[in-house]
Amino acid sequence: MDNQTQPYKSSKPHVISFILSLLVTLLAFWAVASEEVSAAFAVPFILLLAVIQVAFQLFYWMHMSERGHSYPLLFLGSGLLVVVVTVIAFAYWVWW
Repeated sequence: MDNQTQPYKSSKPHVISFILSLLVTLLAFWAVASEEVSAAFAVPFILLLAVIQVAFQLFYWMHMSERGHSYPLLFLGSGLLVVVVTVIAFAYWVWW
């Protein structure tokens, strides 16, 4: 069998990542809905959860960690670099 028709060996990693994605989503909902969590904590906490959720989506569901995905990873990294440089330049321009 070639790689396109070969079935996955186990669905266990997908189930685990699905449960973890649900947990991250529920934590974000709790941070917003709870009156016990201050906005000063909730915003960075939700941003951290968003980064974790993106990692789950890219590496478990879109299989970016497998062979043959070097160009999409390169383009994602390049886009991230452009975003970081743009945000830093904008922050420098606003506060100068």
